[in-house]
Amino acid sequence: MVHVYVVSAFSKNGGGGNLAGVVLDRPDLTAAQKMAAAGALGYSETAFVTGSDRADFRLAYFTPTEEVPLCGHATIASFTLLHRLGRLPRREFWMETKAGVLRMAVSEDGAVRMEQNCPVYGQVLAIRDLAGCAEVSAVHPEFPIQVVSTGLRDIMLPMASREALAGMRPDREAMKALSRAHDVTGVHAFALAEEGEVTAFCRNFAPLVGIDEESATGTSSCALACYLAAHGVRRERYVFEQGYELGAPSRITVDLRYDGDRIDGVFVGGAGYLVCEKDLDL
Repeated sequence: MVHVYVVSAFSKNGGGGNLAGVVLDRPDLTAAQKMAAAGALGYSETAFVTGSDRADFRLAYFTPTEEVPLCGHATIASFTLLHRLGRLPRREFWMETKAGVLRMAVSEDGAVRMEQNCPVYGQVLAIRDLAGCAEVSAVHPEFPIQVVSTGLRDIMLPMASREALAGMRPDREAMKALSRAHDVTGVHAFALAEEGEVTAFCRNFAPLVGIDEESATGTSSCALACYLAAHGVRRERYVFEQGYELGAPSRITVDLRYDGDRIDGVFVGGAGYLVCEKDLDL
C-alpha cells in the first residue's frame, strides 16, 4: 500500500494549478513501483520525498512512463505539503535531485520558491522542424525557436498571438518525434501578453514522457524567462499563466538575478493547496 497526497501547485487565486502526487518517507519503493504509482495516479508527475545525506530532502520524480531529473510543479506541491504538515522548521532548505542540489524557500503563508540551474542555451531550430506541431503563420517571426534548459531541455516556441497559442492542435506523434530528434522533454509554446502584469501565456506539450499537455510547468517557465532575457525582454520578475485550455488556470512567477549581462540566479515560485489523499494498492 502506498499513501499518496494529491496537491495542486502553481494555483491561481486558490484554484486551478497543476495536480501532482506526493509520496513521503518511502525509501523502500523501487523505481518500478514508483512508476507504477505514477501511472495509477495518472498525473504528469509524482514526487517521492525521502531523506538525503547531501541535503534536507531528496526528491525523485516519475511520470507514468519514466523518471525525470526535475519537475517544478511537483516540487512546489511537495513543499506545500511539507509546510501544511508542519515538517518545515525553517524557511530555507536544500533539496537533492538528479538535476543537482537546489535551494528552496517557503514563506510563512506557504508560498514556495525554488532555485533552478542557470540557463544553458541550445540550438536554434528552423520552422520546418515544427511540421505537424505548429502552423508557420502562427509562429512569431521575430523570436527564434530555441532549445533552453535550467534543468530540463525544452524547445521554446514563440507564437504570434494568444489566439494563435490557443488554436494550437499539435499532432501527438509529430511532437514526440520532434522531442526525440532534439533530445528535449517537450515544447513550451508561449505568446507575449499585450498588457498587465502577466508577461506571457503558455502551453506545454511533452507526449514523449507521457504528458500530452500540462497546466503548469515550472522548469519550462524558468527556461522561458531566461530565453526572454536573452532575446530583449529582460526583467527581474516574470509572471506566466498557463492551463486555460485545460480548464485549470495557473500562475507561475520566475525571478532572475543578474551579474552584468549574465544570469547567475533563477528562482521559480507559486502557491498550492492539498486536494485529497489516496491509498494505492500496487
